[in-house]
Amino acid sequence: MTQNRPLNPVYPPLNRSYPSDFTVDDQYRASLPDLQNGPASLIVGARRLIQHVGISNFRLPIRYRRKDGGEIVLETSVTGTVSLDAERKGINMSRIMRSFYAHAEQQFSLGVLAAAVSDYKDHLDAFDARLQMRLSYPMRVGSLRSGLEGWQYYDIAMELIDQGGERLRVMHFDYVYSSTCPCSLELSEHARESRGQLATPHSQRSIARISVVMNGHDKLWFEDMVALCRRAVATETQVMVKREDEQAFAELNAANPIFVEDAVRAFAHELEADPRIGDFRVIASHQESLHSHDAVSLLTEGPTFEQVSLDPATFAGLRA
Repeated sequence: MTQNRPLNPVYPPLNRSYPSDFTVDDQYRASLPDLQNGPASLIVGARRLIQHVGISNFRLPIRYRRKDGGEIVLETSVTGTVSLDAERKGINMSRIMRSFYAHAEQQFSLGVLAAAVSDYKDHLDAFDARLQMRLSYPMRVGSLRSGLEGWQYYDIAMELIDQGGERLRVMHFDYVYSSTCPCSLELSEHARESRGQLATPHSQRSIARISVVMNGHDKLWFEDMVALCRRAVATETQVMVKREDEQAFAELNAANPIFVEDAVRAFAHELEADPRIGDFRVIASHQESLHSHDAVSLLTEGPTFEQVSLDPATFAGLRA
């Protein structure tokens, strides 16, 4: 015979005020439930290896060295993941954060990544691990002619991948520039010459995301990536301008008209020439002022960044 459950179950009286004087000892801590490290019987769904599980957008200040010998502390967004065996329920995600805090004050950027990866691979007993730190790096940039200066900010991500015991160091670097359409420039000049018609070529703010594997022991500085990008595409957007700077920028764009196909090849030319750089990927988006859509291009070198399927956010995530 099935017994009916009471509509209003009776609970023992519970304390409804916060016990501010309660302290935790080792015995009490050991008694706390830990479902993430529970038995395989608690696994929900398919018992499959998970390639990446962890945290995203955990923020803390990290120290970075400048090429000139100085240092700077910047707010940094951390993404940290590890692989998870098919027979394990989950991971203790707070260990990723604790690993970062343990090293953030003593180490610089990649040193923090390396030490944290070692720590939480050991603590979490994982085969593979990946850490990524995203930051906005400031540099003082001079104007073209007036002598003014302003702060240019570069979105950068540093990544350390530990897979099968091999470690890969990757830098992702965003470079924002102006692209003047070569075709539009020629058509504008044709209108001036053939009909005396004033016309202006279209140009637009554009962005390239350059991802590189860092080779060897020679340091690839953020400042080096800025210089490399400027050599490839000289028309970086400006910070502080007066009229003479605006005129200079118009002249600079006219001297460097560029299609999106030209842009990725120009970046690739500079990347190939740097022995500190191995595999690389260049994604460019020219956010058209003529069309209601963007012009995009993607070029890769080596197996690290090869892809068959295109992530829907690959180009959508590039906003200049």
